[in-house]
Amino acid sequence: MQRVCVIGMGPIGRLHARIYKELPNAELVGVCDIIPERAKAASEETGVPYFLDAQEMLDALKPDICSITTGGYEYSSDHYIPTIQALEAGCHVLGEKPISNSLKHAKEMVETARRLGRCYGINFNHRFTPAARQAEQWLADGRIGELLFCNMALWIGKFMKLDSPYYHLKALNPHSVNMMMHYCGPIEEVSCFAYKATGRDIWSTASINVRFKCGAVGHLTSSYDIARGHPMERCEVAGVKGRFVVEDMWREAVLYPAETYLKEVYTNPVFGGYSNFDDTFRARIKAFVDQVDSGAKPEEIDGSGQDGYEAQRVIHAAIKSLDNGGIPIKVEEVDE
Repeated sequence: MQRVCVIGMGPIGRLHARIYKELPNAELVGVCDIIPERAKAASEETGVPYFLDAQEMLDALKPDICSITTGGYEYSSDHYIPTIQALEAGCHVLGEKPISNSLKHAKEMVETARRLGRCYGINFNHRFTPAARQAEQWLADGRIGELLFCNMALWIGKFMKLDSPYYHLKALNPHSVNMMMHYCGPIEEVSCFAYKATGRDIWSTASINVRFKCGAVGHLTSSYDIARGHPMERCEVAGVKGRFVVEDMWREAVLYPAETYLKEVYTNPVFGGYSNFDDTFRARIKAFVDQVDSGAKPEEIDGSGQDGYEAQRVIHAAIKSLDNGGIPIKVEEVDE
């Protein structure tokens, strides 16, 4: 049984807390937020004590696992301090994406977890679904063969005023970049162009070309300018033996084998399947708790802090490319 705390009690933090209370191998013992009203509301909802100071909570409750669901500048600047605090307090940590808006901080978070032997995961919930897992199995079974390309697209409507011209790139794209790298391996080089739609002061739609270490190529289109609709995400991976397409994380995965006109389809079931987006969080959080509870080594964590750091390096390389007119940028050369 893993004793769990959550730091950052906005809508996502409260969802984490509710899910932990559902899990048979987790016990939610405390919640924390610097805003008293949010901390108190979360406490009343979950029936556990609340704190206004993360270190005080960690010292008092000594949890095994801590979710870091804070926000901050570019939706992630506030992750750094509580993550370090939780790791140094002896916790395994599940952090929200993006890992950090600062590569320097992200690297320190990952290195701290490694030095202390803690499990550190990032909430890449888009790929912890039955459809995404099925696509993963097709790859493992050799059904795709030598990889050729990966095309990824993700769009949601986000029309409020945001705090940074790079907010969309840093906050939305970690999911997509991680999924591309999960299926096709490390990305070595990127080139990015972006657009500020009418009335926007941020780069709200982006087009990113990538070259993978394996030699395959790929493309990511992402946007905050399209009203949320259906579908909102699509991942296509192709090889010499076939290709697969994953639609909307959990809705459907289709395999198109090269040797036949017959295709294989996984479709989310009406009964017993995913009913909403919250179910993707349940799958990811459960996977992390199960790994920690079973004694998994830090390097075995699926969707690790290291994965989060590598995804942000790709995004920072894309931003550097954008700022330099779309010229290709090698990811290994980007430190901040």
